[in-house]
Amino acid sequence: MSSALQSPPRPTGRKTNGRVPPLPPERGWGGDDDRDPQPRRGLDNLRVALLFFMGAEMMFFAALVSALFVLRLGMAAWPPPLEPRLPVAVTAVNTVVLLYSSVSMRAAVRALRGGTRATFVRLLATTAALGATFLLVQGYEWVRLIHFGLTLSSGIYGATFYTLIGLHALHVTGALVWLLATTWLARRGAFAAPGRATPVQACAMYWHFVVALWPGLFVAVYLL
Repeated sequence: MSSALQSPPRPTGRKTNGRVPPLPPERGWGGDDDRDPQPRRGLDNLRVALLFFMGAEMMFFAALVSALFVLRLGMAAWPPPLEPRLPVAVTAVNTVVLLYSSVSMRAAVRALRGGTRATFVRLLATTAALGATFLLVQGYEWVRLIHFGLTLSSGIYGATFYTLIGLHALHVTGALVWLLATTWLARRGAFAAPGRATPVQACAMYWHFVVALWPGLFVAVYLL
């Protein structure tokens, strides 16, 4: 009776010459690989910091657009009478130019991953040219609007226009400077070595960000 209540003996490994051989190594996640799986790499510090910065900038522009709508609710007419109208058609075409720059930037990153350096550099230069074209057209339209009397001091209409659109142009200018520096380094082969693509990916992230901001601003300022 007492022997029946005793716990069963624990299994032991097979003995060889009086020694217990070590247990076999555990299998990997795949079931057939004896090696431990390699840990996945997350975002690097540069892109994580950039994500926080872009989140703050997005909230900043959202606050500006909200302030614009609040000001418009207090106005009897928008745009106010006798104020020059904004160039909607030209800016719409310019919007397509900026959106296409995001497409060329995406293609540049793919070319970098594919190892085609010449195509990578060419697409970076194309993206920079499209961004510069966007800024030049915007600047030309601003000169015309100022000539027609729309300035920062001409009232709420001019102040809100130049604040929102001017701040976005400032962001595009900063992104363009970063892109030009990246293009110059790419021509010198700075990103040819494996694992050196992080600065290019961060630059592409910020470029896509400033491009994505523009359609919302275009609708809020030019169309509504």
